[in-house]
Amino acid sequence: MPSTLVHVAVGGLVGAALLGDRFTPRAIAVVLVVAAIPDLDSFLAPAIAGAHRSALHTLLLPALLGALVYVDARVLDRSRLRERWGPGAPYVAGVAVAALLAGGVLPDMVTNGVNALWPLHDQFYTVDGELKLSTTEGLVQTFVDLSPEATSRASTTDNTRYSTGANPTPWKEDDAPVERVFPVVTAGWQLMLVGLSAATVSVRSWQSWEH
Repeated sequence: MPSTLVHVAVGGLVGAALLGDRFTPRAIAVVLVVAAIPDLDSFLAPAIAGAHRSALHTLLLPALLGALVYVDARVLDRSRLRERWGPGAPYVAGVAVAALLAGGVLPDMVTNGVNALWPLHDQFYTVDGELKLSTTEGLVQTFVDLSPEATSRASTTDNTRYSTGANPTPWKEDDAPVERVFPVVTAGWQLMLVGLSAATVSVRSWQSWEH
């Protein structure tokens, strides 16, 4: 499962790619913080059953925030974002929403799954599989299962829990001491991604200071 640092790293790459001439230390800081927001629902899990990967990992969150930014920037006569933080604020907010989706939600969707439409629809979804070109089978994909076999019971907040540092034993209610592990990087590709993001954001920051 991707750590919060990995989510932030993806958010950093999104910010470095999309901010353009609006890249400033403050702007990229906003993008990085927003990319980390979904993982905060792990701290809700001890109090709200099934909250992790549901409460803040829903695709409805970036959709709602994106709509609010659009309305503020394009529909209202006066943009509250521009008045409070300057003319580039709506664009930076839009990039932050993109980082929330690409960095905060999607990495979990392609690993252990997220409750993508919570609270409107309570079911966890995972995008996992492979796409390959075989000399004997042709084009093969396993992302969408088209077999007629009966599907297994859907994963919902009633039967799905994720172990996190904030809630290491989600199915137990006792107060016995347990090890709390907060992952930093758990695979070589994650270390590579974090390093690449750190280098990219550092170079973009240096360029913004130079100009």
